[in-house]
Order: sequence, then structure tokens, then C-alpha cells
Amino acid sequence: MALFKELNKQTIATARKTGIPYVIFSENEQVGNTFGERFTNALTAVFDSGYNQVITIGNDTPHLSAGHILLAQEKLKQSALVIGPSTDGGCYLMGIKKKHFKPEQFKNLPWQSSKLGAIISDTLSRKRTNLYLLETLSDLDIFADLQQMLKETSTLSKRLLQLIQNIVNQGLSLDYHTTNRFLESLTKSHFNKGSPSLVRI
Repeated sequence: MALFKELNKQTIATARKTGIPYVIFSENEQVGNTFGERFTNALTAVFDSGYNQVITIGNDTPHLSAGHILLAQEKLKQSALVIGPSTDGGCYLMGIKKKHFKPEQFKNLPWQSSKLGAIISDTLSRKRTNLYLLETLSDLDIFADLQQMLKETSTLSKRLLQLIQNIVNQGLSLDYHTTNRFLESLTKSHFNKGSPSLVRI
């Protein structure tokens, strides 16, 4: 679908603006049956290639900017973990150092859950490990998220804005049950929602 192609394009362009080396983990490069496995394996591969810290971002947060990534890079110097929290309780960005990366624990976190951010914060607090939180941003999970994006258009490209507007207009013309099926087809058939599309180093 055009929307998701544009989201990928914008995400990669945002990463390039930072000047930091990056690695893309598309569906072809991902290994594992669950999100936790795919995410853990992607991070493991990057750490095994010689890097000591990684910043990961997904492809579903249109308001993510190069500034968010650069700030994460700076804060990672003093913090064990940097999180960009999403409005739904998850996260759109995560920066982590190799020495704090525990694959088995990482894989079993409640990924794609509204509990993720709270559990990470609580775990680090109990271990007295410092965490830095970036500003909260909205990601795309449900139809209402698309509608919300249209209220926060300042960082959206004209192309992305038009694609979102078209989908919202199409959805609003449908009845409630049809809209649910329409959204399900968008998020499940056309979009690898939540998979680690990009790993920043």
C-alpha cells in the first residue's frame, strides 16, 4: 500500500538526516516468529558486528524527527537506556548499550502491549539503572490514530498527509463494522506493524 511505502521512505530519510550510520531490517532480514524474537535477533546481529550502542526506530511514527534520534544519541552517553514513549504505552524509539542488553530478558518483554513502557521503567527503577525519556509521540495502530495525525500535520510531508487524508475520508464513508474490517485489512495485510524496520547505530 502507498501509505506504508511512504512511511518507510520518510523514516529512512529521517535517519539519513542525522548523519549516523544505519542498518535497515526489513521483513527479508528479520529472523524469528514473534516481534520479540525478531527485535532481539536484529539487535544481536548489530551488536555482534562490533557496535556498542544501538538506537532503534520503527516505521509507524510520522512525527519522528532527526532531532529525536540525535537527542537519543546524546542522552545514551549518560543513560543505560533511552526510550521514546508512544501515546499507547509502547515506544517508537529505543536506545540501548551492549552491556545492558540481555537477549532472553529483552525477548520476553510485553512487546506490542500498552504495558511495555511501564514495565521497562519499573524494571530499571528497581535495578537503579538510569533511563531517559524523550517526548511522547503518536504511532499508527488504529483508525483513530490516522485521524489524530491530521490534527498534527506540521512534520508530515505533503505526500504522506494526502495519503492519510485519503484513507480517513474513505474510512469515514463506511459504516462502523465495515470500517473495522477496512482497518484490519490495512494493518494486517499491508503493514508489518511493529517489526523493527530500522536499526540505528
